[in-house]
Amino acid sequence: MTAGGAPAGLPAHIRLSGLGLVLREWTADDLPVMVELFDDPQVGNRTPLRSPFDLTAAHVYLDKARQDRAAGRRLQLAITTDGDHPKGEILLARTGDHGGDAELAYAIGPLHRRQRLATRAVRLITGYAYDVLAMSQVLLRIAEHNHASAAVARGAGFELTGADPITRGGSLHAWRHREQARRDGSRW
Repeated sequence: MTAGGAPAGLPAHIRLSGLGLVLREWTADDLPVMVELFDDPQVGNRTPLRSPFDLTAAHVYLDKARQDRAAGRRLQLAITTDGDHPKGEILLARTGDHGGDAELAYAIGPLHRRQRLATRAVRLITGYAYDVLAMSQVLLRIAEHNHASAAVARGAGFELTGADPITRGGSLHAWRHREQARRDGSRW
């Protein structure tokens, strides 16, 4: 945190490893893989990503991600198991009055689901949000009938709050991380 209570800027380079994952910055070389991962009806129905998601959409998406990253608003990291081949994305957006809260979102490509990638990525970036970025709370916003994301939330240590849902492309319920993430062997 800075002296004025606002969070410090984002580090120049972010690469998180732990829990069998490496979360890294997207590169221009990843654009064709983004198309494979995000041009999917489930991703289109559950996220604000454009559908169909083609190479033009991938270019626009990466440019916007870089702008938001440079402005300190959000991180959008590729989820990999080897540091190279993306299998999805984890996003951390600063929210709250002074940017001291974090809201997470994620998408896993259709060929990579059911491997607990989302749960592990959420756990890893939640620890980073608390331990490095000094966030005061970490939230997920999940549609009521999105049972897979609710399972991810529970598996990553989040619980449904009693807050009224917000409307953002549908009715989204808030899930809050139960406690400050524990250090679990992750490295940043």
